[in-house]
Amino acid sequence: MFGFGRRFGFGRRFGFGRRFGFGRRIMGLRVESIAYWAIVGSIEHPLAGLASQFCPGWLFYFRKWDLWSSTCKSISGNGCDGKICLYREPSPFLLTNHTVTKTDRVVQDKATIFSTESGIPPSLVSFRPFTFSCAVQKNLQGIAPPISGVIGLSSGELPFWRQVTSAFNVIPKFALCLPSSRVGTFYMGATSSYDTPVFGGKNPVPMTLTPLKIDSGKYLISPTSIYVDGIPLSLNPSLLEGGAQLSTVVPYTVLQTNVYNALAQSFTLKATKIGMTETTGHAPFKHCFEDSASGKNIDGSVMEIGLPGNGKEVKWRFQGANMVERVSETVICLAFVDGGKKPNESMVIGTHQLQEYLIEFDFSTMRVAFSDPLVLHNTHCYMQ
Repeated sequence: MFGFGRRFGFGRRFGFGRRFGFGRRIMGLRVESIAYWAIVGSIEHPLAGLASQFCPGWLFYFRKWDLWSSTCKSISGNGCDGKICLYREPSPFLLTNHTVTKTDRVVQDKATIFSTESGIPPSLVSFRPFTFSCAVQKNLQGIAPPISGVIGLSSGELPFWRQVTSAFNVIPKFALCLPSSRVGTFYMGATSSYDTPVFGGKNPVPMTLTPLKIDSGKYLISPTSIYVDGIPLSLNPSLLEGGAQLSTVVPYTVLQTNVYNALAQSFTLKATKIGMTETTGHAPFKHCFEDSASGKNIDGSVMEIGLPGNGKEVKWRFQGANMVERVSETVICLAFVDGGKKPNESMVIGTHQLQEYLIEFDFSTMRVAFSDPLVLHNTHCYMQ
């Protein structure tokens, strides 16, 4: 999950959130007859949802869809309340129990968002219809004010990015930048396949391309190898054949047991070499270390995922804060989770590892672009 923010570069793109590049605070997306609202996003979920208090009079102002409409049939997990279309989906906020299902009514209205083109200051644009759902308040447990809903960014028929890019006839793509603190950044659309949001001012942060796969609504990339400090882990190649899922719901990267053990062994070896002492694990982490005795830490450890590029292997680099989580003043843990011997995917890359990277999903070319770690370029996902 992530909070949306705004930063604008070149080419036409759309965004929303709580802040844009001129320091003015805003609330980004607006639905007709409703105040601005702040949201979080999930690339696992196909439809936007608003808390019920933002749907006055139980949808008096909105168009409701009946069960037999093509719109209702195109929504995964659809159901009915009499003749009214319902949207059923595991709640993205209840991280410890994804079997809890939220049920919302599917409705349509006009939406207003911010647009910019070729560096022009952002302006308001509207489109209709915007299809979303009205959630009861209990389905938003796990998020704090002023967040009032979730936006769907999956690959289905009605995710928010597809509705926007179709309405304005721009390239179907979106980019997100998850912050380690504060509010992050989100874009939709572009007028060029090569138009990527610019970070770093006069020295743009490099972006690396790899193929994007979609399977059962999941966004996957295809790791070929894993390195720690430049040394490849000894892994059975079959462990990586299913691909790695990108997730904005899972908080820490989950690895199949054999993959996790190989990473943990390499990490532990380096930690002990610099004088750190292994200590009791802190759930959900299994490998934790005291870092006060040696006066050193392991923030410099680097993990790289080898991926297919343009005729050669490219590497996605994770280091420092993306590798570890501090659980106390003196204890840090390897910020990866053992997912068991037979998980659905051998690797699910979670939000902790995705923080402070710009990641772009381009559905016109079916590629993912990921940046260098932004910290290496003295910039961040959040606005100053």
